[in-house]
Amino acid sequence: MNGRVIGGRYELATVIGQGGMGQVWTAYDGRLDRRVAVKLLRPATMTGPATAAEELRRRFVRECRVTAHVDHPGLVTVHDAGSDGDDLYLVMQHVEGADLADHLAEHEPYPWEWAVCVAAQLCAVLAAVHAVPIVHRDLKPRNVMVRPDGSMVVLDLGVASVLDTDTTRLTQTGSPIGSPAYMAPEQAMGGAVGPSTDLYALGVVLHELLSGDVPFSGSTALGVLHRHLYEPPVPLRRQRPEVPEVLEALVLRLLAKDPRERPSDAHEVYEHLLPLLPARGAPSGPMDPTRPFLRPHAPWPDRPAAAVPAVAPSWPAAPAGPVAPAVPAQVPPMPPTAPRTDPRGSYPPVPLPAPSSPPARPDIAAAVDEVKRLLAEGSLTQAVDILGGILPAAAAEHGERSPVVRILRKQYASTLMDDGQYRRALPELRRLAADRDAEAGPADPQALQFRHDMALCLEQLGETAAALTEFRAVLPYYERDPARAFDIRQRIGLLLVATGEHLAGQDQLQRLLFDAERAYGPYHPLPVELRRVLTHQRQLGPRP
Repeated sequence: MNGRVIGGRYELATVIGQGGMGQVWTAYDGRLDRRVAVKLLRPATMTGPATAAEELRRRFVRECRVTAHVDHPGLVTVHDAGSDGDDLYLVMQHVEGADLADHLAEHEPYPWEWAVCVAAQLCAVLAAVHAVPIVHRDLKPRNVMVRPDGSMVVLDLGVASVLDTDTTRLTQTGSPIGSPAYMAPEQAMGGAVGPSTDLYALGVVLHELLSGDVPFSGSTALGVLHRHLYEPPVPLRRQRPEVPEVLEALVLRLLAKDPRERPSDAHEVYEHLLPLLPARGAPSGPMDPTRPFLRPHAPWPDRPAAAVPAVAPSWPAAPAGPVAPAVPAQVPPMPPTAPRTDPRGSYPPVPLPAPSSPPARPDIAAAVDEVKRLLAEGSLTQAVDILGGILPAAAAEHGERSPVVRILRKQYASTLMDDGQYRRALPELRRLAADRDAEAGPADPQALQFRHDMALCLEQLGETAAALTEFRAVLPYYERDPARAFDIRQRIGLLLVATGEHLAGQDQLQRLLFDAERAYGPYHPLPVELRRVLTHQRQLGPRP
């Protein structure tokens, strides 16, 4: 494969990593004359039914677009993504250094101060990632690079998450996507995951750095997952008495079986680590993880600082932008976007009135035309920006409850969800749901759709209890829509498993399996999937 050109631009050179989800190559970007890293995934080797490959490609590109929104120096920069032949590819910044697993092996026993500094840097990355929100789902030492200046760079953000909804169908063995040694109990059981799932993995990484081994190991993946579910971790100070008690206590909290017993977020973990971070001194050697705290923003080792100019350059002031005029009263139809193929459901854009006279500026009609073009091209982020920009002006001109504003807001919320911006979509959906509920009542189909999508946003944001409440509230109204009702019941079961209520979740899924087999037959994809989930969970259940 040496010399293969991906995407008509990236020439593969050398394999630098290989795992269950693909290969990583060094490559040459012929257009910009630079070295990059290219990750290749092959759906044909990871999926069962061939029909799943195209859906995987669509979600892969979408997830890569979402992860590219995260701007943090501790995350590898995503340059490009797409498909080439049978492969999906992700083009990333080429990071110098060694992965954390190799760094640990070269410096064992790992100084506990180093472990604290690694964890603090990872907390900063996770806080930025979870704010999007994205859950990494596969945080482990092999997915963390240590640069020569001691700073950490997290890899593979979005790759595990794009495979998550089809976990067992994407492997030949039926085991979950991810690494069993670092997998939280709720992830092992196939339940919904959230930010606390990554915090559990952080606890495993910290335990490994401090003890030299992961807290739970075994000869089989199922054996390891069973230990995650039912065995307590060995306190670190039994192996390394020099580890501070507060650090041992923090690791035990991170490794709690119940997500609700772990720290609330990465910010809280960082605050516990803060008193343990080094405050003075010099780095002890090359690739020292304490360097970013001992010498913040200092030049990299062996790289001389550039000479400081005697006189700072002066920059011309930017010209003032034009003042936005009034908003037109008419807007053209919104684009007929394709129905969503995921189980969230859809409410396609409602046609708007056609323009009857030339619009005034800012030109809402022109803006909607531009949104139509961008959505047709799949440029969701630009469409979101335009819709968000014209909404305040439209509300000021026509009133918040006007049909024009409601249609624009509905399209805005829908596009935000399609772009993975659930945190921004949630308040828009709440406003739409409240208005529609007040006008037409809670049983109105449009009000129910808004509340259903609110629940989806809450699920994606890791707010499990609130998501359960919303899903349970809308479920009774979908008795005449079996497909939607079955989807909601499945989500409720998986959310119950994610909160540690394994028996309640399994009972929910078992009753759903009975109803789905009666409605669709035993070989429909839904009963097949439910049997697979229940079998997996029972394999991980308590053993006699």
